[in-house]
Amino acid sequence: MKKKLLLSGIVLFFTVLFAFLGYLFIIFMGDYVIDEEKLVMDTASTLVDTEGNEITKLFIENRELIDINDVPEYVQQAFISVEDQRFYEHHGIDIQALGRAIYKDILAGGKVEGGSTITQQLAKNLFLTNEKSFLRKTKEAIIAINLENRYSKSKLLEMYLNQVYFGHGAYGIQAAAKLYFNKDVSQLTLEEGALLAGIPKAPSTYSPIENKDKSRERRNVILSLMADQKYISYDEAVRTQGKTVKLQVHQKQESPWLSTYIDMVFDEAEEKYALSNEELLRGGYTITVPIQQNIQKAAYELFQKNEYFPGTDDKAQGAFILLDNRTGGVIAAIGGRDYVPKGLNRLHVKRQPGSTFKPIAVYAPSIEAKLFQPYSLLKDEKQSYGDYSPENNDKQYAGDISMFDAIIHSKNAAAVWTLSELGIEKSKEYLQKVGIPIKDDGLAIALGGLSDGVTPIQIANAYRTFTTNGKYSEHHVIQKIKSQDGEVIADHTDKEEKVYSPQTAWDMTRMLQHVVSEGTAKSGEFNGELAGKTGTTSYTVVEGAAKDAWFVGFTENVVGAVWMGYDKTDEQHYLTKGSSYPTKLFKDILTTAKWDQEVAFKVPKGVEDLESPIRLEEIKQVQAKYTFTPLGLLTLTLEWDAAKDERVEYRIYEQNGNKQELLGTVKGKGYYEIPFANVFSTATYKVAPYNVQTKVEGDGKEINTPNLLGKK
Repeated sequence: MKKKLLLSGIVLFFTVLFAFLGYLFIIFMGDYVIDEEKLVMDTASTLVDTEGNEITKLFIENRELIDINDVPEYVQQAFISVEDQRFYEHHGIDIQALGRAIYKDILAGGKVEGGSTITQQLAKNLFLTNEKSFLRKTKEAIIAINLENRYSKSKLLEMYLNQVYFGHGAYGIQAAAKLYFNKDVSQLTLEEGALLAGIPKAPSTYSPIENKDKSRERRNVILSLMADQKYISYDEAVRTQGKTVKLQVHQKQESPWLSTYIDMVFDEAEEKYALSNEELLRGGYTITVPIQQNIQKAAYELFQKNEYFPGTDDKAQGAFILLDNRTGGVIAAIGGRDYVPKGLNRLHVKRQPGSTFKPIAVYAPSIEAKLFQPYSLLKDEKQSYGDYSPENNDKQYAGDISMFDAIIHSKNAAAVWTLSELGIEKSKEYLQKVGIPIKDDGLAIALGGLSDGVTPIQIANAYRTFTTNGKYSEHHVIQKIKSQDGEVIADHTDKEEKVYSPQTAWDMTRMLQHVVSEGTAKSGEFNGELAGKTGTTSYTVVEGAAKDAWFVGFTENVVGAVWMGYDKTDEQHYLTKGSSYPTKLFKDILTTAKWDQEVAFKVPKGVEDLESPIRLEEIKQVQAKYTFTPLGLLTLTLEWDAAKDERVEYRIYEQNGNKQELLGTVKGKGYYEIPFANVFSTATYKVAPYNVQTKVEGDGKEINTPNLLGKK
């Protein structure tokens, strides 16, 4: 018996000794794994333009550090009840909760419950990565125990509440209180505090802005937990669960005009360079972006004005993107009229592009494929292709029309006929090259009739191909990222691919320029050369209503797109006007920002400029007279008012009975001489204008020869 007691004593002694040594090891290791500087939470990254000018500190306005004494006790209790019920009892690691979690995981055959304490979450978020490994969990435990030794429970809870993410760009409970309720944390009610406590587990899922029902359900669960843990009575829990939490979303920021752009920076950093939002927030990076602040501000301010958005109410939405032609850098971006951080960015939402699709789906590919040229004649006739019968918006059909005029007047029938000649697969091949892969296989592609649609960014960047001699490359928001020590950790490089020849790109530019000067995009004013295309999709439920309205345009230096419409179109929510409104808004944004004023397009080297179109005018009157030459020969001279355009050719015909003969042609003149005229001839003559571009002859004007003998 004594030996057993002695052996038990020795085992107990060594157990205590090893536990003590292990504890000392953990404490000792804490000095190596805890970096005090990481406890400073206001290390923000800096956004700068390409010239190095500071634009903003990322999310610096979205985190305000608060003292735990400013947080109502019931708000603190709400977080403790859901995140760490034994917070005041454990020393960094809750063995009881951890064992319960492991037990439930084993029963479920997978991970169903977390065992991390508030201190462990703080340790992971401040000091560690999201790597899932035993070593990382060990470090987390070491850091948590040492944090508990260094700081009071109140201080740890304060750091946690200041650090945790609440969605929509709000970091820390003070920023969350201002975002969702427009009040200080000290003014939060019990139901508001419980709602906020439910968000950090999954900010997107439990956002009261995006998912009101799920947010309410989780709030009620937390109130029940508070009652279970005796923080509040069950009666108070039930009464509070019955209350409706009224949000007062505070959307205004110090620089609300930057909201969309900043979110796009965060998205691209994560998608392209594997830098999370949290890393950018506390990493002290310098991020160079191609933004032009004057355009960004002008766009934001004009988007707030209802007169630009012709909807059934003042809730009509819009989106605007502007890219640098040369680099593809995003110069300005507006994701919505009331955009909030991490909200719905309408620049990424696919919409039906309407007639803005014609240049990239039909006309540029048909020129590049050498099927047609700008002044080739297309069939503009009402006809059916199986079950598909496209119609022109104005119900007018020219029969034959040049591609130039088909684009200017946005003729649907001509576009569909051209696609039928080109072939759908060939069109899709070119669309793929400009970053718009589609799955559709019908001729409705010509008019933007797509099953999924396109985003404003996609179509703007596709049009950019016309400005880069036919080469396509991806757009970008981030030009360069430097770490705190100046090391370049990300640097954008262009990867260009040829889509069109420089000649095709330039021909499209010239034609689209005339769309603005004399076609469907004439609305508004712009003091410079601008090319572009309009597009409107109808909402057929209501006569005259529109679902989507577009303008996609470019100058010598920038290319962009404006979309207008409702997030959901129905009989109470639709546009009352079409593409003239986004066209005017686009022009006004550039004008307000004083951008590309009096700037003209430059013809690329090695490219032939496309002539402006020849417009045939009716010949109102032809006069005929005889004259005598010095040799006594009789000459018949035909005269008419020639067009100012000296490129117009005139054809002169002689008609004898049923026989018509072309006598000759003149260009840039209003007369034609017929020598050796026969005064006894009964022939008549006709002068007809001729378009050398389209090879089309206009209506002629006939005249009889004067009778010198006075015979009738």
